[in-house]
Amino acid sequence: MTGQVDFDSHLGRLLDAAAGLVNALTPGQDGGHPVAAPAGAERHEAVTGALLDADGRRPRPERAATGRLAELAPRLREVFEATDAGDLDAAAARVNALVDATSPRPQLDRDASGAYRLHFHGPDDSFDRGWAAGIAAGLAVALGSDLAGRLGVCAAPACDRVYVDTSRNGGRRFCSARCQSRVKAAAHRARHRGD
Repeated sequence: MTGQVDFDSHLGRLLDAAAGLVNALTPGQDGGHPVAAPAGAERHEAVTGALLDADGRRPRPERAATGRLAELAPRLREVFEATDAGDLDAAAARVNALVDATSPRPQLDRDASGAYRLHFHGPDDSFDRGWAAGIAAGLAVALGSDLAGRLGVCAAPACDRVYVDTSRNGGRRFCSARCQSRVKAAAHRARHRGD
């Protein structure tokens, strides 16, 4: 037992991709440092860096496909923010709009062991439509299950990066160990200043 939530590998990849796209493509703050939305070649690399195929490899899509997929990131951020704020009605409305826009279709596919697993595909085989539809369906599955509270926004000051909480107790509050350490160190310094 690892102590981690056992996400189906396909669902886990889709939720990780959603968080990765938000963190790589939306402006804001990351651990106290400003983040700008990338453009051009950096935007293309940011999209491919946020995605992993079933074998754990980075896909190499055309730039036009990554540009279309990058446009999804602000809408994904809205889902994480609404979920983190406990507004599941708003999160569900945003996910339903994504599902309507991307037309995911469920399909049973065999995995490496020969077992069938539920996967989500796009309305066609294009890279961007497939990923967008899969991510929309993955968020719908998460919100429609006990995984809804597992989508969050970093609680550290000056950080708005998002995460998927795979911890056993669902108590994650930070996007990274770096932000968690930063908050703990600040609290420690504040306690010692008060002595």
